[in-house]
Amino acid sequence: MAKPAKKATSKRTAKRATRKTTRRVARPTAAAKKRAAGKGAAKRPAPARKRAPTAGPGRPARVWVERSRPEALRLRGFAPGLTVEDLDLSIGFYTDALGFLISERWEKEGRLVGVMLKAGICELGIGQDDWAKGRDRKKGEGVRLWCETNQDVDDLAARARAWGAQLTEEPDNRPWGVRAFSLDDPDGYHLTFYREIGG
Repeated sequence: MAKPAKKATSKRTAKRATRKTTRRVARPTAAAKKRAAGKGAAKRPAPARKRAPTAGPGRPARVWVERSRPEALRLRGFAPGLTVEDLDLSIGFYTDALGFLISERWEKEGRLVGVMLKAGICELGIGQDDWAKGRDRKKGEGVRLWCETNQDVDDLAARARAWGAQLTEEPDNRPWGVRAFSLDDPDGYHLTFYREIGG
């Protein structure tokens, strides 16, 4: 059986096919690269913006808010430090009357001068006054610590009362949706313990 004849291809057609497959792409010149870089610089993205929640039940419509410059402070912990007149008495108040735990002790020349107290993830430091500013200064005026808890505040109040602490406000439901009680520590620092009603 005879083989089918191949189609004849002219030299000119073959040359065109070769030219199409081997066509080179021109490389950009230095000037072209410079112009491209200039165009890119002109189109730099705007500073990052914080996106608000999308619209929905109880949510606002989506808006773009510029981030503050400089950035707002972000903390990973907050531990107030209080100066006290009688360190041993204050330790008894915070540990026995309120239930704090001692996580650190600080000594100076073999004498205890302060402790770090811990309650859940919160910390509070108390240190013995060195009397450098006199012995007649009032320490607790104008200072109140608001302590949120998931525990029963009535039980906490009863524990403090059994230790001998005087409550300045008995456990009660407050208008803003919490049950709370208040008391002062031995130096007059004000403390309020509260729990969300239904929490």
